[in-house]
Amino acid sequence: MSSRPAVYEFNAAIVRKPARSVVDGLRADDHGNPSYQGVVAEHAAYVAALRAAGIDVTVLPALEDFPDSIFVEDPALVFSEGAILLRPGAESRLKETAEIAPTLRKIFETVLDLPFPGFADGGDVLTTPKSVMIGLSARTDRAGAEGLIASLEKLGRKGEIVQTPKGVLHFKSDCSLLDGETMLSTDRLARSGVFGRYRRVIVPEGEEAAANALRVNDVVMVGADFPRTIELLDGLGYQVVPLKTTEIGKIDAGLSCMSLRWHRG
Repeated sequence: MSSRPAVYEFNAAIVRKPARSVVDGLRADDHGNPSYQGVVAEHAAYVAALRAAGIDVTVLPALEDFPDSIFVEDPALVFSEGAILLRPGAESRLKETAEIAPTLRKIFETVLDLPFPGFADGGDVLTTPKSVMIGLSARTDRAGAEGLIASLEKLGRKGEIVQTPKGVLHFKSDCSLLDGETMLSTDRLARSGVFGRYRRVIVPEGEEAAANALRVNDVVMVGADFPRTIELLDGLGYQVVPLKTTEIGKIDAGLSCMSLRWHRG
């Protein structure tokens, strides 16, 4: 029998410092430019929270040529068994994969490349105890998802293709894993039936962005701008760590996309 840790048990992570160009990051809705100093402060608090949760964090240098490179989860996936280099669906982010590849090749014995053709963003990939869910979106197409399933099989993991709600950037923009049996989800995603095998906790109306929470070991990190979601999770007995996401939220980002996390044996 495998003694694989729970999918939210981590002891290692990779993050990348925000570049000054982060203020020009991609966004679907214009909420104004983030402040560089604000992003730096939010990122520093995030790294501190990961370390406080028991994670050894590797911090990579900023990449000025890539405004969105702070979001290291999109160009790659990591697991205890190895890493998969992805092909981001936004043209301006394609070369981020080559930037992170040397670090992953140093750390992991097995590093796979997403097969051609197709595109896949890590923000569309949710690892659950039952499968690795891959949401089709504007950034992840069917060819990319099918190639990712083939790569996951080589690591001994099962992938399944699901649908991201229309108008939503990434699958994980609308959901996150709270524990082995429970999903935090927006109402629109929960109604699609994709989480039929799980207990569902629905974020309050108007706090949809709070669905991109992050379970790390014993704590659930949640955007501090979402008090009703924090109260809801606290009432359900989760140990909530509120983290500011005001500035990174202006470039359509949340907590999960700022780190690559795995359990190192």
